[in-house]
Amino acid sequence: MIVNRVLSAGLLAALAVTSVSACGAQSPTQEAVPATKAPAVASTSNSAAPLMITDPWVKTTKKGMSAAFGTLVNNTDADVTVVSGASPLSPKIELHEVVDAKGKSVMRLKEGGFVIPARGTHPLQPGGDHIMLMKVTEEVKPGAQIPFTLTLKDGETLKFTAVGKDFAGGKEDYQPGTDTGRKHG
Repeated sequence: MIVNRVLSAGLLAALAVTSVSACGAQSPTQEAVPATKAPAVASTSNSAAPLMITDPWVKTTKKGMSAAFGTLVNNTDADVTVVSGASPLSPKIELHEVVDAKGKSVMRLKEGGFVIPARGTHPLQPGGDHIMLMKVTEEVKPGAQIPFTLTLKDGETLKFTAVGKDFAGGKEDYQPGTDTGRKHG
């Protein structure tokens, strides 16, 4: 009887793990999305995708500018470079970095794009590298689902959905005409 209970508990735990990994379901704030060649084709392979993004989110805004963040994950043995981005939310998207220029934090284009090292990660975060959205076409509210496509140097794409999120840390202000000590372009 004890053996049956232990076996049943073990079997139940194994089934729970199997069903969670088989579904691959993740919460919107912990989304990991693979890169694909254009046009995107669903993969049935169990191997890790070459490039993924975890925890993708967009700063809420009423209009003007915003930014997208997350962590890019490279599952290959070679560096991967993101060279551009697109989203129906914005007609113009740029890859940005924040650097120190004479004691001020300055936002500027990331020359050469984001390089994700082999088997490594590259954070996109407030006050650092990020995806900049100019002339946002609609209000981004908390919980909004915003589609993105990143294009890699080799022509592959990474499609993902980022979640709208309120964020006040770091005092980022992506509105044109404000004096934040940061410059675009």
